[in-house]
Amino acid sequence: MKKLISWNVNGLRAVMGKNFMEDFRKLDADIFCLQETKLQAGQIELDLPGYFQYWNYAVKKGYSGTAIFTKEEPISVSYGIGVEEHDQEGRVITAEFKDFYLITVYVPNSQGELKRLPYRMEFEDAFLSYILNLEKKKPVVYCGDLNVAHEEIDLKNPDTNHLSAGFSDEERAKFSRVLDSGYLDSFRYFYPEKEEYSWWSYRTKARERNVGWRIDYFVVSKKLEKKLHSASIHTEIMGSDHCPVELILDL
Repeated sequence: MKKLISWNVNGLRAVMGKNFMEDFRKLDADIFCLQETKLQAGQIELDLPGYFQYWNYAVKKGYSGTAIFTKEEPISVSYGIGVEEHDQEGRVITAEFKDFYLITVYVPNSQGELKRLPYRMEFEDAFLSYILNLEKKKPVVYCGDLNVAHEEIDLKNPDTNHLSAGFSDEERAKFSRVLDSGYLDSFRYFYPEKEEYSWWSYRTKARERNVGWRIDYFVVSKKLEKKLHSASIHTEIMGSDHCPVELILDL
């Protein structure tokens, strides 16, 4: 069994003061993926015995950024998707293992009034092309803050959010296209009708009222369908406006 965890920490230095190491040890993942680390090289020293560490930093300070911590050393690791305009913000790390590629990704937010939606659409197309290219060699598992609630069941108030970042028709259609390209939303695979969220706005005490969105995912190649063991969302873990999501593969 391989236990994978993904967590948008919304600033790793901030979450270090909120039991991050305790949560990290408790989750005891074989592979631990982070998004929105908001760090530059040398700004944090993480002592993680038994883990190999890989970091991708944004050019812009205190912004975006991803990391992978893994007990098994990957065959290879690459940063970005090989497209200059999309590789400035530290959004993607790919680790190659024997049976699959694992990618951590922090998908761009379309922002208020969807002002970054055109860029987001370009990123989505480039990212799908990237994973389909990898898929020719071995199956792909990707995880992270995908900044989209795919279906109405994936957020508390769908009716009032059709023009909101993360629930626009365009963003949802791009995610549908990924699934149509041979991938599974692992949480929905196990729980077709479960209403559970992974992100809550810091405003209006949304988490206390569980007015949330499910925007953090493990997306898995259909070639690994028989290897899917379980998927879960760790709503009990605080520290960020997102909580960790989990996938266990029977490898």
